[in-house]
Amino acid sequence: MLPLVLVLSFLLLPVLEISLIIVVGQAIGGWPTVALLAAGLVLGGWLVRREGRRAWRALNAALSRGELPERELGDAALVMAGGVLLMIPGFLTDVAGLLFVLPFTRPLLRRLLGGVASRRLESVQARAGFPPGMTGLGGQDPFGRPSAARGESGTAPHGTVVQGEVIHDDDRP
Repeated sequence: MLPLVLVLSFLLLPVLEISLIIVVGQAIGGWPTVALLAAGLVLGGWLVRREGRRAWRALNAALSRGELPERELGDAALVMAGGVLLMIPGFLTDVAGLLFVLPFTRPLLRRLLGGVASRRLESVQARAGFPPGMTGLGGQDPFGRPSAARGESGTAPHGTVVQGEVIHDDDRP
């Protein structure tokens, strides 16, 4: 399903962008339309540069504190995607790019896209045969929450649990 949506979007987006540019050009004239597209490119480049630096500093600060930088990584990814959209000539991609880059719309999109990604990940895990909550990521899901497979979320672990101690050969005298 996703490949079909991507192919259709790559086919339809240029048609929609060209149609919108023609409509705007007929309404305000050719040169003002070109100037508007150029101004969007310059403004978008400046905004991406500013927000990209801000996202990079926040990412470095979170890493230096030893935290899992999930919010900062999401912001950096959205700024990069928004930058790509702003560099594509057209009004629709400029609006979408601005939504990805602006600091007051980015948290909403981050939550929305994070929820979509989380549901997609759970769907893939279910098809792969993993029990709910089990990810194989060191007992945590991709967002740093404890996995149900380790029994840290209040559910019983699956299978037989054998208490023991690991002794490495390197520890012997």
